[in-house]
Amino acid sequence: MRSVRARTALGATLVVAVALVGAGFALLAVLRANLVDQAELQATVSARSVASQIADGRPPDRLDLPDDTEEHPVQVVDEDGRVVAVGDDIEAITGTGSPGTTAVAPRPGEDGGAGADTGEVSDDVAYSKGDVTVDGDTATYRFAAVRASGPRGGEVTVYAGAPLTTETATVSGVRDAMLGTLPVLLAVVAAVTWLVTRRALKPVEGIRGEMAAITASEDLSRRVPEPGTHDEVARLARTTNETLAALEASVERQRRFVADASHELRSPIASLRTQLEVGAAHPGLLDLPGAVADTVRLQRLAADLLLLARLDAGERPGRTRFDLAELVREEVSQRAGDRVPVRVEAERAELDGSRPQLGRVLANLLDNAQRHAAARVTVTVRTAGRDAVLTVEDDGAGVPEAERERIFERFVRLDDARSRDEGGAGLGLAIARDIAVRHGGTLAARRSPSGGALLELRVPRDSADTAEVVSCRSDRAGDARHRTPDRQDS
Repeated sequence: MRSVRARTALGATLVVAVALVGAGFALLAVLRANLVDQAELQATVSARSVASQIADGRPPDRLDLPDDTEEHPVQVVDEDGRVVAVGDDIEAITGTGSPGTTAVAPRPGEDGGAGADTGEVSDDVAYSKGDVTVDGDTATYRFAAVRASGPRGGEVTVYAGAPLTTETATVSGVRDAMLGTLPVLLAVVAAVTWLVTRRALKPVEGIRGEMAAITASEDLSRRVPEPGTHDEVARLARTTNETLAALEASVERQRRFVADASHELRSPIASLRTQLEVGAAHPGLLDLPGAVADTVRLQRLAADLLLLARLDAGERPGRTRFDLAELVREEVSQRAGDRVPVRVEAERAELDGSRPQLGRVLANLLDNAQRHAAARVTVTVRTAGRDAVLTVEDDGAGVPEAERERIFERFVRLDDARSRDEGGAGLGLAIARDIAVRHGGTLAARRSPSGGALLELRVPRDSADTAEVVSCRSDRAGDARHRTPDRQDS
């Protein structure tokens, strides 16, 4: 059964069937108990009426028994189990103190008689069930047994019955009516559930059909219909459209990335090919340093693209404990040939993270600062609460406030007039921010006191703190790539 509607209708029908059957059994039990209680009440009243006569001193053979024996059969049994009084026309009886149907003569002293005192009627009543045959007809009765004693002593037990015919007939009638209407009710429940489920699932079928059309057409700009309700189906449609929008944006980013990467690779490849072709035709004109520079640039660009691909794939950095200040000093010591000298102001700041990746962040920030600095670059390392803070400051022209988020987008260069050889591909700051986010940190651009740019990296020093913030910061960083960032990348 692959249809949701069929499964829902079957499930609802089964649940209602179980509920109705359970309710039917309960109803019959309550009805039977009430009817039995009524029969017991009638039997008790009849038994006490006869017991009161015995207590008043009337002898057993002169008792005023009910005339309608079929409705109220009575049997009086003494302490020895002898039947001393019985209703007329009773041919057989069970469920009482004796199966006898003929009264015996009372013993001397049991013939009643007037006395100064009266006998006693017990307050206790015992109930039993038995059959009585009257004039050849047998029926089931509920008997009430009441003990009584006469004024001269002698105790007897009065058994009075009330028929259970009404109880049996009523319960049977109700049971038959329930069995007759149950299939009709179940059929109605199944039909209503089928129709309601069909109506409720109609928007889902619309969503499925539109998703199938989107898959076939590969047009991610299409959206599924959203019903005007505020139920789960409407929320499903909205979530589906949000997913389609995110997927469309992701595909568009991927297309732009591929297009930008192709464009960036085209220039150094074309330049290198031209130099090699000239060198092949005129060896004396070969610009070997230029060819090497273009090759290095290609190598760096390919490495950047590969790193971005790994970061986009969700690669998590391997973590070790190291001192960020020591990392800064090592990196600066290897850049003795930089155009602008770098000043280091670092205090010890140990953290858990990927030393190679954070070293890459530092290198990209220094490359960016060297490209824009006039005469000075300053690197500082400090701790702030649970974070390690690294800042790279230059005394260049700075970054306009409106551009301080856009510079972290991929392939963004604010100095459009600058040559690609001087300005880089625009990936350095994008890579730096991605690495910062995957360490649970942030990378932001501000204005330095000297008027240049100040790039600040904040990274949690403990792995536990990193785990708490990495997911939410990753989402914010992913959104930031498609807003307006800061400044030119390296």
